[in-house]
Amino acid sequence: MNAMRLWLAGLVSPTPGRHLLRARWGTVERLLWVLLPVAVFVFFPGHLLLATQIAIACVFALSLDLVLGYAGIVTLGHAASFGLGAYTAGLLAVHGWTEPFSGLVAAALVAAVVGGLTACLLVRLGDLSRLMVTMGIGLMLFEAANKAASITGGLDGLSGMQMGRVLGLFEFDVAGQVGYWYSVGVLLVVFLFLRQLVASPFGLSLRAIHQCVGRAPSLGMPVGARLVAAYTLGAALAGVAGALLAQTTQFVGLDSLGFNRSADVLVMLMLGGAGRLYGALFGSALFMLAHDLLASLNPVYWQFWIGIMLVALVVFARGGLTAWYARLRQTIRTHRSLHP
Repeated sequence: MNAMRLWLAGLVSPTPGRHLLRARWGTVERLLWVLLPVAVFVFFPGHLLLATQIAIACVFALSLDLVLGYAGIVTLGHAASFGLGAYTAGLLAVHGWTEPFSGLVAAALVAAVVGGLTACLLVRLGDLSRLMVTMGIGLMLFEAANKAASITGGLDGLSGMQMGRVLGLFEFDVAGQVGYWYSVGVLLVVFLFLRQLVASPFGLSLRAIHQCVGRAPSLGMPVGARLVAAYTLGAALAGVAGALLAQTTQFVGLDSLGFNRSADVLVMLMLGGAGRLYGALFGSALFMLAHDLLASLNPVYWQFWIGIMLVALVVFARGGLTAWYARLRQTIRTHRSLHP
């Protein structure tokens, strides 16, 4: 009990140790981020569009990881922020504002505003009520976009956009090379930002609230404000993911606001492991690759096999793949210490 109290107190200390403020990179990790994108570009040039979709899904899953994995806010309507970002970037492009990075910023701001207003209500509710409210907001935005067909294109989607050059130099091409590197670059920036955030006092306090919400107020933590900030930031990052999809495909479909997209990103996060940033990345990549492979084998019943994956995950790898890997490493270390 005293250890828990001291640990929580350390999270809100105004002068935390430097090890809490700095997220260290290992050599293998650096090489992974450099070599993997290059290897995909060199050895799989015909699959760059799929790789771009995976990078966008990773950004989307990272945004949900902040909201659910770290802040502990359950949601079934995260696609609302994704769709808002997609339509914001798409509508700007349709009306002549084609600069990509400013489109990302605008999408993040719109999604953040709506997410912040929603968060003010969510922090007052329990988990089940949050699920219902977030799902309801997503359904309302979906129907609003469907009815406003003169603006959004309705069921036909929003098309006719032409994105400008990235950094004024690189034009989006049919092969998807520029879109690939653009998406990977944004993913890296988002990952670096979240990596520092979750290792900061703010991120550590989110973990404390998630694990011990009843004691956090007694330690002086502004629980409501922290949760609102986390949900708003998660919504902004989801908006960035939606804008990336709109800019790289130059099309926004009504499904960007659909419930299925919220369910898919939740499955991605559960596959990889919530509360672990790499869990969002691994889960997204696994889900998208499995989706592509299974849909090519059987376009109708591919979700059956995804369901089997989820059942196997619960039985054999509870907590996701990254949690299973962490337990495996700990078991190996324990075995080595007992049998040197």
